[in-house]
Amino acid sequence: MIRRSLAVGLAGALGAAGLAACGGDSEETTGPISLRMTVWSANDDHLALFNAIADEYMADNPDVTEIAFDPLPFETYTTALTTQIAGGNPPDLAWIFESNAPDFVTSGALVPLDDALGDADGYEYDDLVPATTDLWRDEGTLYAYPFSTSPFGVFANLDLLDEAGQGAPAEMIAAGEWDWDTVIDASEAVGEQTGAAGMVIRDFDYTGWDYLSTQWTGWGAQAWSDDGSTCGFAQPEMVESMTFLHDAIFTRQAMPGPGTSADFFAGEAAYTVTQISRASLLDEDGFDWDLVPLPAGPAGEYAVIGQAGLGVLTQSENPQAATDFLAFMTNPENSAKLAQYFPPPRQSQLTADTLAQTNPLLSAEQLQDVVIDGISTGVVKPSNTSQAELNQIIRAELDDLWLPNADIPAVLDSVCEAIDPLLAG
Repeated sequence: MIRRSLAVGLAGALGAAGLAACGGDSEETTGPISLRMTVWSANDDHLALFNAIADEYMADNPDVTEIAFDPLPFETYTTALTTQIAGGNPPDLAWIFESNAPDFVTSGALVPLDDALGDADGYEYDDLVPATTDLWRDEGTLYAYPFSTSPFGVFANLDLLDEAGQGAPAEMIAAGEWDWDTVIDASEAVGEQTGAAGMVIRDFDYTGWDYLSTQWTGWGAQAWSDDGSTCGFAQPEMVESMTFLHDAIFTRQAMPGPGTSADFFAGEAAYTVTQISRASLLDEDGFDWDLVPLPAGPAGEYAVIGQAGLGVLTQSENPQAATDFLAFMTNPENSAKLAQYFPPPRQSQLTADTLAQTNPLLSAEQLQDVVIDGISTGVVKPSNTSQAELNQIIRAELDDLWLPNADIPAVLDSVCEAIDPLLAG
């Protein structure tokens, strides 16, 4: 069944492809083969690494004469990808966000990978941490490789905190005081003393509501139940976490309000919640900084993980070549190279010493505390079937929350009333 969140156009495109025979059985293009892979990053360093891996593959596989990486805007990535698929111009391979995993994995849009990866010479398929692949399986079959399993952490601008007379996060952690109350207290002080912003939850911008899971999980809140069938927005834990957040924004001005922005990496904020791949945005000649785990909440310490899967589209003209390149791109050697930006799912590579070799900006302690410990204990950002439709509804319903005098319980009740029919379906 094609999930509604992949859009009507995608359903038509997949139907035309004949899902009954999906699984990489379509004929390969004769003659020179060109592959295209959609990615969300246009970062020059990321693309240089991808192209270096592709060049190495093509040197040993002369039938493949081109591998192009097609960056799509982060904010509209899934919409652009599904539009390409629906329009008959699908990529051969694609990154898929964790929020859209249930739809892609269960729709028949992706080629099964178990046999290809398991049979690839030197691949060490059993090295993949089982927990990292769960989201990308349907009835036990793997449909996408967990390309990046990246916990969220907090980058801190130590210069701004010092200017405002606030302690460094490492000091707070050592004192057992690293929690959301401490962060908001310090963020308010930074605003008052320096005029800079306090805490920024990157990529939220009052639209990407699922990034708030990096905050509400500390209250024990959930967008929905573990099986995805029951709304959690109206539960007391969510009301408490959103009340705390609302106060931090509108009463204490400890976080940028709607319509305002602050770029941590340009030195405009004291803290930001994001993933280690953003460390590439740091300027070596800029401010002094640290990376630490998410602050504790009333429910205790916690971790939240973002994932991206890499899959081969069943509509690819060259599914076998695309699958072979996926196996090469994610083999142990290349996985170690990619670990510089994208934490790997391989048990053998999830050590502080190994990750430090390809993450020169981060210390072994930072990698252990944020990445390795986060992967072992973290929960994945919210994902569900019909995710695109859920995203639109939740975003619209939460608009009323981002007002100074919002009735927080009433707004969260309205979210559940709006999405209950989708969750029940």
